[in-house]
Amino acid sequence: MSGATERELRAAVVATARAMSAAGINRGRAGNVSARLAREGFDGFLITPTGFRYDAMGDDDVVAVAQDGTASGAHLPSSEWRFHRDIYRERPEAAAIVHTHAPFATTLACLERAIPPFHYMIARAGGRDIRCAPYATFGTQALSDHAVRALEGRRACLLAHHGMIAFGPSLEAALELAIEVETLAEMYWRALQIGEPANLSDAEMATVLEKFRTYGQPGHRG
Repeated sequence: MSGATERELRAAVVATARAMSAAGINRGRAGNVSARLAREGFDGFLITPTGFRYDAMGDDDVVAVAQDGTASGAHLPSSEWRFHRDIYRERPEAAAIVHTHAPFATTLACLERAIPPFHYMIARAGGRDIRCAPYATFGTQALSDHAVRALEGRRACLLAHHGMIAFGPSLEAALELAIEVETLAEMYWRALQIGEPANLSDAEMATVLEKFRTYGQPGHRG
């Protein structure tokens, strides 16, 4: 996304929102997508509008929100704009955020259950597990505060009785991580139908986390 114009970034936000549905990690009007935007005289982000059908959304429907919470555009921003703002403030490496109500991740979130290190790919989210933030009413500062804490040292988390959040250095990376989290949530859910899976040790997860620092092609790591 580096070097993208605002128009290109708006189009990418819309495309990512539609891609969530195509990937099966979101349905209907649920979830939201944002991308950090810095331009002369503006420091904030672009975010999908609240309660909007993604298939009917155009570039101009995307809302710009400044760090002070001021929104500009034809529509109101997503009701979850607060945790987008606060994640960008606390995590300078975050350039894009995807929030979904993915079925398996949300199932675990409704049990207030984190995803433990049952599989080494948990490390893709940045730590030894994927935490579940405590419940708070959607759109509130309390929910944002819980999410920011659950994301400490992580790039993804679950939200109790709600859904999941994933962020990355680009919209593509954030969406890819959200899909990975949903895949892990499904595998964990399936394993639980047989029994409680064994977890990898902290030492092994530390090894995997270190290996992921240089995993992938140069210039395409996220």
